[in-house]
Amino acid sequence: MNTALILIDIQNDYFENGAMKLRGSEAACQNAKRILNKFRADDMPLIHIQHIANKPNATFFLPNTIGAEINKELKPLPNEKIIIKHSPNGFKNTELLEYLNSLNINDLVICGMMTHMCVDATTRAAKDYVFNCILIGDACATKDLEINGIVVKAEYVQNSFLSALNYFYSSVKTTNQYLNQTNID
Repeated sequence: MNTALILIDIQNDYFENGAMKLRGSEAACQNAKRILNKFRADDMPLIHIQHIANKPNATFFLPNTIGAEINKELKPLPNEKIIIKHSPNGFKNTELLEYLNSLNINDLVICGMMTHMCVDATTRAAKDYVFNCILIGDACATKDLEINGIVVKAEYVQNSFLSALNYFYSSVKTTNQYLNQTNID
């Protein structure tokens, strides 16, 4: 197969009691788990991307904390690839591109957190590297944002970023749409 799954930053700080709780993180995690289970069952390549903060003023994903750990629902198996990153783009200063090329991967299925930041940056970079991307929209989560005193609710942030990515950078699908098109659930 020339398809790999990329799970971006589904880490404890994005969940209840985490340092940067997102809206819809639990539901997104459960959907990502369904996609992960499909890739595991089909023995297809998958990559866990884990963000570890390396800036002195960081407030979440701090090294050696529970918050920086990948959520237990998606705990990597011993044979699964984990790539550590320190910026939103999963390709920047990591071995992700080299690893995907070593497997002759052409197509990516992407799930993760935060939609407006790391998912967006990594998906756009993947397309720039000429990968075909399917983004599982309901396996992603984000948060409210603010600009000039105006709060943009997470629901609108999510839909705005997914619709923008669906235009050129990826094909956005739901978990059910993806699993139904691959004849498995």
